[in-house]
Amino acid sequence: MPNVTVINIRTDERVLTNDDGHFMITGRVGDNLRFIVLGYERFQTKITAETLRSPLNVTLKRNTVAIEEIIVKKRLTGDLKIDIKNYSPPAKVQKLKSDLGKYMSQKSDPRVLAAKPGEFVQPVTKGTFSFGKIKDKWDDVDLMNNLIKALGTDYFAELKIESLQIQHFIYYIFNSGFERKRILKYGYFSEEDLNRFKNTVLLKITAYKTPPTTAK
Repeated sequence: MPNVTVINIRTDERVLTNDDGHFMITGRVGDNLRFIVLGYERFQTKITAETLRSPLNVTLKRNTVAIEEIIVKKRLTGDLKIDIKNYSPPAKVQKLKSDLGKYMSQKSDPRVLAAKPGEFVQPVTKGTFSFGKIKDKWDDVDLMNNLIKALGTDYFAELKIESLQIQHFIYYIFNSGFERKRILKYGYFSEEDLNRFKNTVLLKITAYKTPPTTAK
């Protein structure tokens, strides 16, 4: 399984598994390794002497996901009267739909849309119209909130980022060159985008935690 975050709890060293699910991390007997990936339950194991002599195989379990409500309908019986009763909407619903259809088909009185005295009226012109720049579906705040929701606050706790620092840290990652134009445009990020964010975090976390030096 690729892109699983492996953490040595004692040293706080973090690595990602490769495309084949392989990883290498330094450790000693007694260290605890934690495995984290979106959509799967977290797994933790302790390094033993046997672990140091042979490869460690880890199996992750998928998180339980609740499915949407399923409506079970009666099967057709072949009896027309019974099937019409079971599958046809109630008479009141049918009448309401019919009345709405008649109402929507009526033409509006031009006086309803006419401008009132003193109101500005947009002149009618022919040709193409320019509506300016199309607004992105998300901004950085939307992306930040959805990243926190997708990753969970525990993800940042593992990084030793306090809850009050999470937003500041995410903005730091944004400003460090994390490409997000397409994400903001469509209001959606893929699993690949999420892994890009996690990779950027691993590259920038040390610099974020290192206090800036003051030139003399």
